[in-house]
Amino acid sequence: MRLFPRLLLSHLAVITAMGAVLVLTAELAAHPFIQRHVDEMVRQMGGAGAGMRDDLSHGMRETLTRALLTALPLALLVATATAWIAARRVTDSVRTLQAGSAALASGDYGRQLPEGGQDELAELAHSFNVMAGTLAQVEQGRVELIGNVAHELRAPVSAVRGYVEAAQDGLMDSQDAMGAVHRELGSLERLARDLSLVSRVEAGQVDLRPQVTDARTLLEHAQQRFALPFEERGVTLRVGPLSSPIPVWTDPERAAQILGNLLGNALRHTPQGGRVQVGAHARAGRVQITVQDTGSGIAPEHLERVFERFFRADAARTRGEGSGVGLTVARGLARALGGDLTVQSTVGEGSTFSWTLPALPPGERDPG
Repeated sequence: MRLFPRLLLSHLAVITAMGAVLVLTAELAAHPFIQRHVDEMVRQMGGAGAGMRDDLSHGMRETLTRALLTALPLALLVATATAWIAARRVTDSVRTLQAGSAALASGDYGRQLPEGGQDELAELAHSFNVMAGTLAQVEQGRVELIGNVAHELRAPVSAVRGYVEAAQDGLMDSQDAMGAVHRELGSLERLARDLSLVSRVEAGQVDLRPQVTDARTLLEHAQQRFALPFEERGVTLRVGPLSSPIPVWTDPERAAQILGNLLGNALRHTPQGGRVQVGAHARAGRVQITVQDTGSGIAPEHLERVFERFFRADAARTRGEGSGVGLTVARGLARALGGDLTVQSTVGEGSTFSWTLPALPPGERDPG
């Protein structure tokens, strides 16, 4: 049986039970009231109506019963109409939700349900709209991801084809062509490796080996690794000063990867003569590592999007400058290690990426 007849029958069952209880209760409860009223009438008549006591009681009870039975059909009719309207309103809302679900299943993520009212159905409609919006974003992200991956693959594949054709036509030495093809294949391998890491990070399947590590060691290793690239680019890299040990609970290998992505990103966006400052500060059971640059900065509407896969605030920037997933990986790893990665930026002045991570293992942290 469908929902509407079930609701209507349940309402009618309640109404019928209420009517039967009302009549039965009135019949049982009315007798003492009628008897008291008749006794009062006989007393006022000075005993003259004593012989009429039974007739009066019977007449009044019969009148009450007839009145109840006369009013009952009209009451049932009104109650049935009210039940019909109430059941129809509920089923209309369910039908609307059903139509929206069918549209969502067919890929129409822009379908929105009316959210009028303050009841549970309105809350359900709101939850449905939120879900539809989230699915629309996921679908848009999927389409963008496919397009971005295709774009990233197109350049090296086209380059490889060009080198091979140049070697075949004798326009390029075969040894030089093989070297160029080898470089392009390296780019493809890096892209495939980065995409694999992104998928594992987002699925929470990254192998982590956290341990107590000195933040100073992490920053010193990062400084040694990036000293030459910064020098070649003409950008100053400053670390610290860090005078005392700063213990952190992290995976040293993944932490080095996060710092590498942040410093690589800062180097790409800081012009010659600029400066990148790296520091670490302990506060309230947490450690914050900051990477501050004097680059071009990020527009406010792009602050959160910089952590999306393949997002580039500067569309004109060369596609070969990184795979476009470095910050995505960095934030995913930071959160997997019990911390987070955020950014603050001012256009024309630079950006500051703040990586927070726990100072102690979970079992040794202050619960307060």
